[in-house]
Amino acid sequence: MPQDTSLASTAASPADPTREASDAFSVAGRRFTSRLLVGTGKYKDMDETARAIEASGAEIVTVAVRRTNMGQNPDEPNILDVLPPERYTMLPNTAGCYDADAAVRTCRLARELLDGHNLVKLEVLGDQKTLFPDVIQTIEAAKVLVADGFDVMVYTNDDPIVAKQLEDIGCCAVMPLAAPIGSGLGIRNPLNILTIVENASVPILVDAGVGTASDAAEAMELGCDGVLMNTAIAAATDPVLMASAMRKGIEAGREAFLAGRMQAKRFASASSPLEGTFF
Repeated sequence: MPQDTSLASTAASPADPTREASDAFSVAGRRFTSRLLVGTGKYKDMDETARAIEASGAEIVTVAVRRTNMGQNPDEPNILDVLPPERYTMLPNTAGCYDADAAVRTCRLARELLDGHNLVKLEVLGDQKTLFPDVIQTIEAAKVLVADGFDVMVYTNDDPIVAKQLEDIGCCAVMPLAAPIGSGLGIRNPLNILTIVENASVPILVDAGVGTASDAAEAMELGCDGVLMNTAIAAATDPVLMASAMRKGIEAGREAFLAGRMQAKRFASASSPLEGTFF
């Protein structure tokens, strides 16, 4: 995806609100300054969930509708009590769906629970072992949801052809995996991610497989618009500290992309030029 590098020469720090505001990214007409999106599963309790997400600086929080109480179970703790929608943009997701019909029903339920909210994350899985996306079912569900007025951010594999097809259907963001969900393996195929980014005209966000802050930085250095993660933070020994590290990794990777890295060379190049020196 073509990126604006006009900020590359600025000296502003990542904490500079002016720089953050001018470098915001948009999805479905909504603007966000944080390029880190986080999930809510696998934390030990609601308090840890809230503290980790606070430390991450994330503005978009994804919630598994089939596994998390968002008001459909009045006798259970409600995730919206610790992550209020007036502060965070909720991104209901279809985790646990293995066919298009189930995914579409789940999105429609989320829209009812969130008073007409239509920004959703679509994922349709192929099997329980690999959790790879079922591309055929994903495409089918995407077509139905887009026609039904949803803004669809879609999880898919790292196939550039499929990514472009999902964009052409009308998905507002495409989210290729870095590696299998929850694996922590990092980006296994950076050249495919780069190709997806270069060919896209919608936001591209790496989703699944990130393990640590350097993985998040690598995704941003490739030109991705953001990264979505859950297990990498929640499964850390100190989730709150890891959330802070991920925030910094995203910021560092984005700045490195904007700055434009040096050309890689096979042989050494002296840091101090010899031209004009006297011996």
